[in-house]
Amino acid sequence: MLNPFAFLSGKRLALPVFLLILIGAVSASEAPENTVTVKHALGKARISASPTRVVSLYQGATDTAVALGIEPVGAVESWTEKPFYRYIRPALTDVRVLGLETQPDLESIAWLDPDLIVAARNRHQAIYPLLRQIAPTVVIDDVYDFKTLLTLMAKATGKEQVGQCLLRHWQARTRDFRSRIQRKLGDAWPQEVAILSFRADHARIYYGGFARTVLDELGFSAPSAHRKDDWGIKLTSQESIPAMDAEAIFLFMQEDPAVKRTFREWTDHPLWQNLESVGSGEVYPVNPVLWNMGAGILAANLMLDEVYQHYGLANTLPTADLAC
Repeated sequence: MLNPFAFLSGKRLALPVFLLILIGAVSASEAPENTVTVKHALGKARISASPTRVVSLYQGATDTAVALGIEPVGAVESWTEKPFYRYIRPALTDVRVLGLETQPDLESIAWLDPDLIVAARNRHQAIYPLLRQIAPTVVIDDVYDFKTLLTLMAKATGKEQVGQCLLRHWQARTRDFRSRIQRKLGDAWPQEVAILSFRADHARIYYGGFARTVLDELGFSAPSAHRKDDWGIKLTSQESIPAMDAEAIFLFMQEDPAVKRTFREWTDHPLWQNLESVGSGEVYPVNPVLWNMGAGILAANLMLDEVYQHYGLANTLPTADLAC
């Protein structure tokens, strides 16, 4: 098994795509007897009990495939660090790039002759009827629900024992972290934390998303003003800096000169200096790929490694020791 820690568009489809889809539909009608039925966000899929040609159409699915010991035959390119994120790139040595997550190349997918496609509702609902004609397709409802994704993919790929092992390891780590940080912070736990990002022309506060999903499970809470059913908010004026306040801040941004300039301008402002977390020295820079883009069980574990480090806690179950 691979060791993951060793390191609808509006365009008209080309005619070959329809021919390939037709071929796939004929093949699907001759499904082998040894199959498993998997319920997912858009229905059910009958899948070969041990699919070997897996296609991943979003980042969390690529992360999860690697965690399960699967090298996809094709995957959409990463949002940054192209073609694939550095933390999983060593396990993706022979993978065809299938275009953008928001506009995957259907013709290339069909030519790969996959036996399983993993997609996301918010990205691929419109093309799901075409995908399922190419190969059995499972669709995740919430791209940030990495544990449900892991369970779904483990069942779909015949890797349920590996998936259960990964979940047990994660649960053991979260229990360990909660115990250690509660002992360290005492009455100051649970701590209210904000998740911020700087861009070239604005700043962002994240109310939801992958990082908030993980932090919630670790026991952190959000400031009352950040407890909203939305992804977050864009801030274009430095007068909005007080809205960022929290007992601690996790902050990520890209290595880009324009972004760094925005960061300097905002953090030099007196309003930034007045934030509680700035005054207490609890502003923690974090990896943007792990905290905002990876969206899988590997990214969650590596994100937790960073949290252990920022709080100076003993990390007795580090990600690198995972063996499933």
